[in-house]
Amino acid sequence: SPRSSSRPPMSAQEPPRPPPAAAEPPEPEPGGRYEAVVPHWFYCKVTDTRERWVPFSAQDSERLEEAHGAGKDQDDVVVPTSGGRYDVHLRTRQRVAVYWEEEVSEVRRCTWFYKGDKDNKFIPYSESFSEELEEAYMIAVTLDEWKKKLESPNREVIILHNPKLMVHYHPVASSDDWVSTPTEQGRPRTVKRGVENIAVEIPSGEPLQIDHLVFVVHGIGPACDIRFRSIVQCVNDFRNVSLSMLQAHFKKAQEQQQVGRVEFLPVNWHSSLHSTGVDVDLERITLPSINRLRHFINDTILDVFFYNSSTYCQTIVDTVASEMNRLHQLFLQRNPQFKGGVSIAGHSLGSLILFDLLTNQKADPEEDEHRAQGSRTTSSTGSIEEVKEILKKLELSEYCDVFEKEKMDRQALFLCTETNLKEMGIPLGPRMKILHYISSKTEMKVSPGHSEHGAQHGDSTEEGRNCQYRDVGLGQVSANYPQLNYKPTIFFAFGSPIGMFLTVRGVKRIDPNYSLPTCKGFFNIFHPFDPVAYRIEPMIVPELEFEPMLLPHHKGRKRMHLGMTQAAPVPRPGAAAAAPGPTPTPLLPCRTEGGADTHERGPEEQPAGPEEPPAAVKEETPLINVGRLNGGNRIDYVLQEKPIESFNEYLFALQGHLCYWESEDTVLLVLKEIYQTQGITLDQPLPGSQ
Repeated sequence: SPRSSSRPPMSAQEPPRPPPAAAEPPEPEPGGRYEAVVPHWFYCKVTDTRERWVPFSAQDSERLEEAHGAGKDQDDVVVPTSGGRYDVHLRTRQRVAVYWEEEVSEVRRCTWFYKGDKDNKFIPYSESFSEELEEAYMIAVTLDEWKKKLESPNREVIILHNPKLMVHYHPVASSDDWVSTPTEQGRPRTVKRGVENIAVEIPSGEPLQIDHLVFVVHGIGPACDIRFRSIVQCVNDFRNVSLSMLQAHFKKAQEQQQVGRVEFLPVNWHSSLHSTGVDVDLERITLPSINRLRHFINDTILDVFFYNSSTYCQTIVDTVASEMNRLHQLFLQRNPQFKGGVSIAGHSLGSLILFDLLTNQKADPEEDEHRAQGSRTTSSTGSIEEVKEILKKLELSEYCDVFEKEKMDRQALFLCTETNLKEMGIPLGPRMKILHYISSKTEMKVSPGHSEHGAQHGDSTEEGRNCQYRDVGLGQVSANYPQLNYKPTIFFAFGSPIGMFLTVRGVKRIDPNYSLPTCKGFFNIFHPFDPVAYRIEPMIVPELEFEPMLLPHHKGRKRMHLGMTQAAPVPRPGAAAAAPGPTPTPLLPCRTEGGADTHERGPEEQPAGPEEPPAAVKEETPLINVGRLNGGNRIDYVLQEKPIESFNEYLFALQGHLCYWESEDTVLLVLKEIYQTQGITLDQPLPGSQ
């Protein structure tokens, strides 16, 4: 039975009273004391013409009530809600999205509710009618006169039988004018006073402090998951999961107020692309048969082809960069106290767009110089050594001293003209050889529209590398890549085809010395059955066979079916050719949850002999550098599939590509890496990645 609604709730205007000792308050005596109802603010969410009233969080509702109580309804006061992502215009009672386009929602100060017909959810009465009900209730309580009858604006009857039983009667034939006044013969609905008496979960709200900002770029098509939801809805899920992961895994840091939350904002480029008029052009040439399938292809799959067209690629990169810059500027305006960093994340094609943008960012000149030197060696003498190696390859070792005397490093060599070489006293023959070498490398390494940065990283000293280390910008669509207004801390790629696109463009290998000009971190996260995802690490270390890092389960365990299969290694195709014999693959360095170095052990990385202790293996195995793309740390991270998914890989392939938005393991890795840059670690290091 419903709880008595005569419990005196705390008034919005009065100081709080101590709660009554009894669990259930007694029935009001004749002439009982009336307590004003505590209002709660709701907004109306419309999905597929279905209305749903959603409560604001307790803190947002209090803030709205405070503004309302101060009489600010008259001055169109704007109250930020939902972590600052929505503004409520108090006078017009509207909730407006701040960072993206969305239908305006109606806002209501709610005190009285009735149970709806369709889904048994409680619906708030209008504010004016709620005031009438409250007035009738106040009189009934004060005079102890019940059986009060009121008529709603729709000519429906509400009867207040007693504080526990208040009913809304739906008229049988209210549309006919000649029918008598609506009676209690219709279907009765329950009426409740005060939000505390209805079954609704009020959100707890979000921490006010924002530690880091992450922009999330979607992939192909307007829908981002298996339920055909938009990027805004999917990022909302990702944000909600992040809040629960912070509470579960960063409790100590939260208690010490080191941690607030991470804000995730969606970046939409699909609507801008398809508003160029290209859809109308496509419509003209689309065949009428299998209509739905063709429209689906035009709206989704074609985005990949659009990105590979220089015309539309320019539109896409301009939209993504300008939208991220706009959002960043707007966020800083609204959060002037924000001192945190900015990271970016991309799903599917969105990750490729971000990768291409990042490879074309220009670092600060002094930082660029520092990176260029650091990427080759720790000292300038190393750069000179590299020039010596090039001269040795060209059989011009006798001129090493001349280049050393002129302090000629690799970068300077590539800037040399024939006049410079002549001034150094290099004869015509060697001059021609050197110039030919420089021109062949430059042609191979710099593609149209690509930043000069990539040209500074290139082939190492091995003879066979001249056609292997091609710049990551090779084969990129010729476009003018815009610059971002900030330097991203980390780039997260979810279900990403970057590796495949680089390979198709002709980049067979990524130079281990290469790192993104303005972004130090790069994580490639994928589900094992994701048909769109490809690895990155084998492009940096192709001569070795090794598994991606297994993402630890957020509850700190390995899924049971994975633990059982771990003991039975399955050789990957080509593994025999890559690593003949029983010699174990050298282990790769990685960081554990606590940040210390450890090793990822894949199935084929077990010690060759059972009598050899694992410690000895660790000591003797040389560490392998997976390059500077993620600051020397591991790049590829694979999620653990669920037991049901392992029964049929094909059945769960599509779901595998769209699972990241609600994946606690993915969210936890993102949070762990972001907070690690601030020196904040998890409460308990998670096992499972060792």
